[in-house]
Amino acid sequence: MTSLKGKTALVTGASKGIGKAIALAFGEAGANVVATGRNQAEIFEVTATISTRGSNAIGVTADLGIESDIADLANSAVKEFGGVDILVNNAGIIQPRIQVKDLESDLWREILNVNLTGSFLITQKLLPGMIERGYGKIINISSIGGRKGGAGRSAYRVTKAGLISFTESLAAEVHEHGINVNAICPGGTDTEGFREIFNTVGRSENPKLMDPAEIAEVALFLASDASSAVTGTAIDSFGSGNPLFS
Repeated sequence: MTSLKGKTALVTGASKGIGKAIALAFGEAGANVVATGRNQAEIFEVTATISTRGSNAIGVTADLGIESDIADLANSAVKEFGGVDILVNNAGIIQPRIQVKDLESDLWREILNVNLTGSFLITQKLLPGMIERGYGKIINISSIGGRKGGAGRSAYRVTKAGLISFTESLAAEVHEHGINVNAICPGGTDTEGFREIFNTVGRSENPKLMDPAEIAEVALFLASDASSAVTGTAIDSFGSGNPLFS
């Protein structure tokens, strides 16, 4: 039931962390994978791994904060595979703890632009094809931080709360077209970005951190036909860790 054979998946922010784990898991499940990120070498490393394991994959270098890059990304996916069945909106910027009084407006705009507006724009580009085919799976990677504000985390958590609301609103709009829209809200996850922002060495220091592969398993379920009855939900995924871990 979790086979993705014959489906095409586009994963944003696929060069590292959760996005990389999802792209690899989708490839293992038989999907054609379009992996995108800002670092060309890292993205092509991901697609090479998928290809050597027997699935088709292309890498597209794109910045989700640039609208023309988003259009090129959507066009590349459609040109290569004819359409996108599964979209994972994972690309995002993690901010260090900065009080509102010290948060520069340019950084605020950049975080909202990449984390929230970028997800809206790539979704908007790919929706017509999903509606035409009467099938689609859209997965927004939010955060447990989207459930509650936190000191010094305003911009990041605003975007993650926004993704939950976007998920619920979009699901209500497109369910009649056979499209499921859901969000995943990971707790603390051992990614490169998490280690850098929170100055940690990862699971060896805090074993309660999630492994990105664990989040990928949730995404695989939501991308598969096994989740046909699930839409408009935001699934908290934090294992044995504190659900308010930030």
